[in-house]
Amino acid sequence: MSANDFWADGEPVFDKAAPDGPVETRWERRKFAAKLVNPANRRKLTVIVVGTGLAGGSAAATLAEAGYRVKSYCYQDSPRRAHSIAAQGGINAAKNYRNDGDSVYRLFYDTVKGGDFRARESNVYRLAQVSVNIIDQCVAQGVPFAREYGGLLDNRSFGGTQVSRTFYARGQTGQQLLLGAYQALERQIGLGNVEMNARHEMLELIIVDGKARGIVVRDMVTGEITTEFADAVVLASGGYGNVFFLSTNAKGCNVTAAWRAHRKGALFANPCYTQIHPTCIPESGSHQSKLTLMSESLRNDGRVWVPKNAADCQKPAGEIAEADRDYYLERIYPSFGNLVPRDIASRAAKNVCDEGRGVGPGGLGVYLDFADAINRLGRKAVEAKYGNLFEMYERITGEDPYATPMRIYPAVHYTMGGLWVDYDLQSTVPGLFVIGEANFSDHGANRLGASALMQGLADGYFVLPNTISNYLAAGPFPKVTEADAPVVEARKLVEDRIEKFLSIDGDRTVDSFHRELGQIMWEYCGMERTEEGLTKAIGLIRALKEEFWTRVKVPGKGEELNQNLEKAGRVADFIELGELMCIDALHRRESCGGHFRGESQTPDGEALRHDDEFSYAAAWEYFGADGRPVLHKEDLNFEYVHPSTRSYK
Repeated sequence: MSANDFWADGEPVFDKAAPDGPVETRWERRKFAAKLVNPANRRKLTVIVVGTGLAGGSAAATLAEAGYRVKSYCYQDSPRRAHSIAAQGGINAAKNYRNDGDSVYRLFYDTVKGGDFRARESNVYRLAQVSVNIIDQCVAQGVPFAREYGGLLDNRSFGGTQVSRTFYARGQTGQQLLLGAYQALERQIGLGNVEMNARHEMLELIIVDGKARGIVVRDMVTGEITTEFADAVVLASGGYGNVFFLSTNAKGCNVTAAWRAHRKGALFANPCYTQIHPTCIPESGSHQSKLTLMSESLRNDGRVWVPKNAADCQKPAGEIAEADRDYYLERIYPSFGNLVPRDIASRAAKNVCDEGRGVGPGGLGVYLDFADAINRLGRKAVEAKYGNLFEMYERITGEDPYATPMRIYPAVHYTMGGLWVDYDLQSTVPGLFVIGEANFSDHGANRLGASALMQGLADGYFVLPNTISNYLAAGPFPKVTEADAPVVEARKLVEDRIEKFLSIDGDRTVDSFHRELGQIMWEYCGMERTEEGLTKAIGLIRALKEEFWTRVKVPGKGEELNQNLEKAGRVADFIELGELMCIDALHRRESCGGHFRGESQTPDGEALRHDDEFSYAAAWEYFGADGRPVLHKEDLNFEYVHPSTRSYK
């Protein structure tokens, strides 16, 4: 079977909502051209928002504030436990408070370049424009950003930039931003404008007359299945990094909401674009169920190194002389040093470990050393910046990072791929909008550090509330009832699937299948991919899928709290997604950003793009559980930041 036999080619896909003309005025012109809904009519319209992280929480609060009726759903026991709370390092904004040459255009340029020229210029420029409003919004909410001695907001640098534009709240920026969005959401809940449904998981999308009109949800405490209706549905359900089993994501993070939408007709774009974060605590053994992020902000002051000689790798770090240390990022990339983008830092760490110069168990680690920073700034200053991160590292590893260098290694952290959306953030299913990490729109093949929080809040506070009105202006739409055929069908799909899980009664746990899938994905669709490896992975995943549906054991009942049942549904979707990720990676015979094909690299081992063949977003159409996915291409046009060889040397 040749590589091309794994998929079929379809018609191109176009972003019909994107305005043309000067990029600087596209967003303002789009907002003006969009249809409006007058305040009295907003009260007649209902919007479902799935997810309560930065994107979902801010969107639900803003839509409710505008007068829409909002139903919000999350699988956590509280909206404030969404995984956005785990973000550490900061949020980018083109404020130029440091007067170091930053601007909206430079943030736009850095993001397009950082994404290896695989993102839309229109979307990225809008993101850079809106970034300045986000900080004002959050400060007004009381988010405690770090401040300089004079009281002004402080900034630090992140990878892929040469300016300081990252606003932060020590090492817990995500938590503080989420609490800001959460308090705005709770205010609307208290006013009766938002109906909050925690501990509910979306298991199916309801489409009536070609439009997204609701969802099927399961109460995770009682097991009750209900159908919920609205005039539009917004997915803010996060990324799919847990397809790798081991990742920095919370264990509950999953792809089910997005994948159910994909199966109902929403195109899934660039699934192979996954981000491997270079600074994570290395895996300690096969018992482990997740990995822990160490913020990229640590690379502001920490220096990354390994021994020059493999023979020194077993020595304690303090016994290796300065002359025998290889500060390889500073050596290879002198212009950016330790603050190169994540994909580049991760591959560099992999390369030195592959050379036999890795440290720690299994040789899968490199040092992140703060000795110079402590000597230069003093321990108290380092503690003020990174104290909670150092404490977390010591609790997990039992090692004091003030006295000995941290050991870090790359791990799955974020996914740039997601459901395809147009400029209005609407998917290929009318009435289904997708925001935050769940969509594909802003980061191309690699996300720059501190840009995830920026996108989530941009989409939720400023973009979606301005674009969804263009769709809702045609509403309210005809009433949907539980007796309607599409609703009955969607509910039956969920009930039959649950019954199937419970009836198999096999001899393998859900977690064993998930771990095996993760090993396949990491080995063949991780930091380096090849045609041979990806082809093998597709075969392995298909065999695993067949085995899953005959051997998985899901104890308990559906009408009760049943975490094994929850995990079974998520892993079944991860298995299908994993196959599509490998097919996407197989079809893209180039290296770009987080997608590195071993066959496509420069003589010195850097990523080699093929713009003449692959300057497009790959949007995949679902074609049945055993059918070939259909590839629809959206051509990417670069009028302002012209593709060039991405160099950080």
